[in-house]
Amino acid sequence: MIITVGNTKGGVGKSTVALQTAVDLALGITTGEPSRVWLVDGDRQRTSLTALTQRGETGRPMLAAAAYEDGATLRTQVLQQAGNFDHIIIDAGGRDSSALRAALMVSDVVLIPFLPRSFDLWALDDMAGLLEQTRALRDIRALAFLNSADPQGGDNADATAAVAEVQGIDLLPARLNRRKAFAHASGAGLHVDEYKPRDGRACKEMSDLVRATFAAMELSA
Repeated sequence: MIITVGNTKGGVGKSTVALQTAVDLALGITTGEPSRVWLVDGDRQRTSLTALTQRGETGRPMLAAAAYEDGATLRTQVLQQAGNFDHIIIDAGGRDSSALRAALMVSDVVLIPFLPRSFDLWALDDMAGLLEQTRALRDIRALAFLNSADPQGGDNADATAAVAEVQGIDLLPARLNRRKAFAHASGAGLHVDEYKPRDGRACKEMSDLVRATFAAMELSA
């Protein structure tokens, strides 16, 4: 499966989610079976690739990774390498870039993290527009989920209700709460399950997100 983690809005946690998902699948943390995973960084800041460099310094198993901020190159490389991996995870930058558009054109699903803030919700309309253009040429599933949610509730309910009204984007029944474990683990290139001290709630939330993503794709198959 080719999964893009993307949103035209920056600062919504795309790189964190892309890294966590890639390591999760590579190690078989949620699925119980390790997979061949390629992490493609399509963001000019190369946050995911930098995090994997930090992972290499821990001596833990590494993942295949590459960075292509040019859309044409990203599309060509992903199509050429797709048969060599079970899953490709693309971290697309937080803007309407050629890399994001190319990633959508080669992906089976786009995971769209959003924060419980009005600006982030408005950006989903931009994503819906990009998806409409993409679907004129390719079928792609769009799955949004609440990221950095308020563990106490807060604006979560209003945000999820607003997303449900966006055409062409489905809301996943999983969310990641605002927890330091996600940032600390990702900064070291680690999955939250590898990071110490282990935050069991963060680990469960990440596994729930992976399960919900695959369940949604199975239902649409």
